[in-house]
Amino acid sequence: MPIQICVPKEVRQHEQRVALVPDTVKRLATEELLINIQSGAGELVGYTDADYENATIVGDSGELLGKADITLMVNPATSEQIEQLKDGSVLIGYMDPHADLQRFNKLKNKNISAFSMELIPRISRAQSMDALSSQASIAGYKAVLLAANILGKFFPMLTTAAGTIRPSKVLVIGAGVAGLQAIATARRLGAIVEAYDVRAATREQVESLGAKFVDIGIKADGDGGYARELSEEEKQQQQEILAKHVAAADVIITTAAIPGRTSPRIISTEMVEGMRGGSVIVDIAAEDGGNCELTKAAETVLHQGVKIYGPVNVPSMVGNHASEMYSKNLLNFLELLIQDGAINIDLEDEIISGSLITHAGAIHHAGIEEQLSKGAS
Repeated sequence: MPIQICVPKEVRQHEQRVALVPDTVKRLATEELLINIQSGAGELVGYTDADYENATIVGDSGELLGKADITLMVNPATSEQIEQLKDGSVLIGYMDPHADLQRFNKLKNKNISAFSMELIPRISRAQSMDALSSQASIAGYKAVLLAANILGKFFPMLTTAAGTIRPSKVLVIGAGVAGLQAIATARRLGAIVEAYDVRAATREQVESLGAKFVDIGIKADGDGGYARELSEEEKQQQQEILAKHVAAADVIITTAAIPGRTSPRIISTEMVEGMRGGSVIVDIAAEDGGNCELTKAAETVLHQGVKIYGPVNVPSMVGNHASEMYSKNLLNFLELLIQDGAINIDLEDEIISGSLITHAGAIHHAGIEEQLSKGAS
C-alpha cells in the first residue's frame, strides 16, 4: 500500500504559508507516496489547486486527515484537527512544544507519532531540516523592511539638491540567525549597523557582515548555541552599557529568544525614553513577551515619540519563500523518515528521537513528559 501524505489548509488567523509547495510535491510523488492537498491550501502564497498537478485535491479537512498516514502542517494542530487524524498516523510540523501541553495527551491517546520541527537537533546532519533557522532568517530580513517602512527617514546616505542626508543608525540585538539576516539586510539598505549579543562567539560573524560589535564585557554562551540566562548583576551591567547605543539608534531590531522561556527583557522603558523622537523598535520576540518592556504583540505602541512594533508570525509575511524553504525542510526530514517505501521511526537516530514528542501511545519527549507529570497545562 502506498503511503498517503496529506497537507491541510492552515487555519491560524493571518497564516499564509503552506507545508508543501508544488515543486516539492513533484519530487515526493511516486508510486510509493501519494500526496493529498486540501483545496485552497496554497492560494494565499499564489499556488492554485491546478498548480498541484502531482497531488490529489481534497475538499474536506476531515476526509483528508482521516486517510493520512503522514500529515504535514506549518502550525500546531487544533483539537478539532487532532480528532480528525487517523489513529496511529504520523504528524509533522511546528508543535509549540512548551505551550498547551494537554494537546500531547490527545495525540498520545490516538497513538499519533508527533514530530516537532522546533525540536530538530542543531547538528550538522540536520541543518537541511532546521525549520527554525530557515524561518528565523526570513523574520530577520522582514523585520528590517518593516522598520524601514515605519521610520520617517532614509536608511542610506543620499546626496540630493537639498543637501546630504545622513544614513540611519541601526542596532540589532541578538546575533542568531534572525539577527545576522537583519544585519545583512540593514547593511544592504545602506544603514550604519551595530549589533549586540551576549555570546562572544557571534562577534566574528557580526563583523564579517560589516557591522560593529557592541561588547559589554559579558560572555554568556549557553547550550545548543543559545545564550544562558544572565544574573541580575549582569543584567544591570548590560543595561548600563547598552543604554548609550540604544539612545544613538534610529532603528532597533530585537531578536533575542530562548526556547521554552519568556524572551529576555533587554530594553527598559527608561532606555526607550532616552531615544530620539521618531525612532523605531521592531521587536520580533513579541510573541514570547518581547525584548522591550513596552512591546505589545501585534500592536504598535507610541511612547514619547518612539514607535515600538511587536509583529507576530513574521515569516508568514513572506509567505511564498517561507513556504518554499519550510517545504524543503520537510522534504529532507521525510527522506530520513521514509526508508524503502515504508515509514521507519528509528529511535536510535538522534534526529528522529530528538524531535519525536509522542509515539506508540506514550509521551516520548522526556522534558514534556516531566512537565505533564507536574500538572503543566
